[in-house]
Amino acid sequence: MQLPSDYIERVYAGVLGKIIGVYLGRPFEGWTYDRIMQELGEIWYYVHEKRHVPLIVTDDDISGTFTFLRALPDYGNRPTLTPAQIGQTWLNYIIEQRTILWWGGMGNSTEHTAYLRLKNGIPAPQSGSIALNGKVVAEQIGSQIFIDGWAMVAPGDPELAADLARRAASVSHDGEAIYGAQVVAAMEAQAFVETDVHKLIDTALRFIPADSLIYRMIGQIREWHAAEPDWRKTRAQIAANYGYDKYGGNCHMVPNHALILHALLHGDDDFQKSLMIVNTCGWDTDCNSGNVGCILGIKNGLAGIDAGPDWRGPVADRMYLATADGGRAITDALTESYHIVNIGRALAGELPLTPKEGARYHFSLPGAVQGFQVDASPDAQGTATVEQVAGHSRSEEGSLAIRFHAIAPGRTARVGTPTFIPSRHEAEYFIKCGYALHAAPTLYSGQVARARLSAGENARPVTVNLYVAVYTPDDTTECRRGPQQILAAGEQIELAWTIPSTGGLPISAVGVEVSSATRADGVLYLDYLTWDGAPDVVLANPGGEGLMWRRAWVNGVDQYDFWWPEAYRLVQNRGRGLLAQGTREWGNYTVRAAITLHLAAAAGLAARVQGMQRYYALLLTCTGKAQLVKALDGDTVLAETAFPWSFGATHDFALTVHGNRIEATIDGRVLFAVADVDRPLVGGGVALVVEEGWIMCEAVAVTPAGFRES
Repeated sequence: MQLPSDYIERVYAGVLGKIIGVYLGRPFEGWTYDRIMQELGEIWYYVHEKRHVPLIVTDDDISGTFTFLRALPDYGNRPTLTPAQIGQTWLNYIIEQRTILWWGGMGNSTEHTAYLRLKNGIPAPQSGSIALNGKVVAEQIGSQIFIDGWAMVAPGDPELAADLARRAASVSHDGEAIYGAQVVAAMEAQAFVETDVHKLIDTALRFIPADSLIYRMIGQIREWHAAEPDWRKTRAQIAANYGYDKYGGNCHMVPNHALILHALLHGDDDFQKSLMIVNTCGWDTDCNSGNVGCILGIKNGLAGIDAGPDWRGPVADRMYLATADGGRAITDALTESYHIVNIGRALAGELPLTPKEGARYHFSLPGAVQGFQVDASPDAQGTATVEQVAGHSRSEEGSLAIRFHAIAPGRTARVGTPTFIPSRHEAEYFIKCGYALHAAPTLYSGQVARARLSAGENARPVTVNLYVAVYTPDDTTECRRGPQQILAAGEQIELAWTIPSTGGLPISAVGVEVSSATRADGVLYLDYLTWDGAPDVVLANPGGEGLMWRRAWVNGVDQYDFWWPEAYRLVQNRGRGLLAQGTREWGNYTVRAAITLHLAAAAGLAARVQGMQRYYALLLTCTGKAQLVKALDGDTVLAETAFPWSFGATHDFALTVHGNRIEATIDGRVLFAVADVDRPLVGGGVALVVEEGWIMCEAVAVTPAGFRES
């Protein structure tokens, strides 16, 4: 597979097209054409403010698209990836009843049905088959809405894209739903090298049966389009011949697939017009709009998105991926684009791209601000603007221009990006809307934040520093500042700051602050901002009435109630549950906790947690054993020994991970010291673990650690 020279930029445009489309269509998802026209009119731009809802939301279209694709790196980026392995990826990243999916119940929600099949030991593709679930359930829309990433890792290779789409779709779907997913994926893959919409459609049709309903419907829509230039009349034809009344279930593939093709044909290759058509037509608006936006983003690049109104400014690249891997929940379009591109590069035998030596925020593509916005606090609001610009970077890959004006005592320019759920209000809104944002912070005490700044032709020197916004015990936020430095016109500096203790409270944002003793105007260029190292933090109840410190834990247990006197009282009714926090970037560290096992089949502590089924765990079992378990495609017991214990007893657990070595202690006694040489887990967060019972814990401590030399 030959990668296009503009691969990364086209993927970035595809990702932006996807999320813009979803954000545009989400506020009126499920509405009919008549209701949209009556209440909103034609949808030419965002309408979230009219609907009194946020623009940036959690959504299955986004979370599923960018999560299920992780099956490839999780299984070595091999082109032989199987549906069964993609099904295992579902089980790892989905928390039942909480993340990614619409949890409508067995036989009512296609994806919930497939998840229950997988959980009960039925592997993909049987889990999504018509034979098991029936034709109506198997042919709903989900396979199509989750498919874009599989195309973007196969640029210019529609055959591979269609094959990957088939494998991925078969986890939950079958029949016409797979054909629709293959058509979208093949068009997107071919869009990297072909600009003619009709040729994209012709290419895609090669990969599905000519006697399929999707194939015949596409041909008929093309005929309607050729005969009638008015998109409204073609919409009426689609409603009359392929409407919801013709197909069962809650959200069938066929009607919505028809609208995607309809918008591409009548949209005149224009991003805004195409999105207007597909959204105004109604039905599953966010799903259809996301697919159309992704196709056109890939095909026409950033220029196509930027040719109309300012789609990108309000979004500012922001994305939420609510999964069991909470450290990647708060993300952005540029970051996710590089994840996709590096999968594609691995499939093509190429090394990964790591802009600016792997910096988290690097602004390396046109317009990429990676969530950075001006702080809305009274002392900072209106003091600056941000935009991505070329140059002003050691690598010449672009930087973030911070243009400040009229700063003075009491007026500070503060520009930052989220590292956790931005507010308690947002957290509660997402719960009410049905797609809760399960997230862990990305930045912690003890880690070292670094940034490089340069000054333009400012009128006078200014004071600069890094800052973090930290939740208080009552869920407000307060600003904590790093060391200040003076930056004069034309100069450049490197900032480094070890994040001080927050008392275990989550950090909600990080950024750059600019201040001056007298009025100052000018521009600074942020080359990069990043952090590294293991955290040094104690996660405990900070007091107060707030809940955000609790929401920093990704809840993968049956009951994690907030009213008990203990910091953590966890109950698991069936199977094994985890309460997790941390990120994949955590590599070498020690995690400690005193855990009271009141009643449990097994319980303990986990390290390098990468979801519900990927971690190392130190467990005490009801059979009187201590075990060091590796969870990866099932449990592997790395070591075990007799360890009698009784219900109600408290034991001090500790796990140290360093490289591929794991050391486990209970009550200060080293029980196991092993090296994992077979597919070791190299990074991840921490978790409290309980299996069929309940446990209590007051604090979890994470510290940098290495092994003692023997």
